[in-house]
Amino acid sequence: MRLLVDTNLLVYAYDPRDPDKQRVALRTLERGLIDDLLVLPHQAVVEFVAAVTRPQRDLDDRPLLTRTVALREAEDLMSQFPMLYPGEAVLRTALRGALTYQLSWFDAHLWAYAEVHGVDEILSEDCEHGRLYGTVRVRDPFLEAADEVYELPPLYEA
Repeated sequence: MRLLVDTNLLVYAYDPRDPDKQRVALRTLERGLIDDLLVLPHQAVVEFVAAVTRPQRDLDDRPLLTRTVALREAEDLMSQFPMLYPGEAVLRTALRGALTYQLSWFDAHLWAYAEVHGVDEILSEDCEHGRLYGTVRVRDPFLEAADEVYELPPLYEA
């Protein structure tokens, strides 16, 4: 089984403001790296750099990471996990997904990466947990942080 990582998982790994989500994100990334389960879409790395370098009001307008650190972390992510890149098939599939499933453009694009590249599941809190979109299921790894009870794959065990 291969799992596609959404941006929110990457960002929470560096965000101390929600310790439960940070713990789940770090554990998921660690287990995914050890078990060679995770793949990253190009989109998630681009969005990660933008999100962690954006000023945060509740941090006195400081970002989660400086630009230098964020770029270094992005490069580390690219060397640790297999990367998926967009092509015409991904873009055309994203267009169909946005129409068929009424997904936002970014969520449709994320789904298209998985659909085109034969990835079984997307790890994201942005889509409906457990829902099947085409041949790809969405799992929200943060539900256990909110004390929700779901049967999740062993990757999420505490």
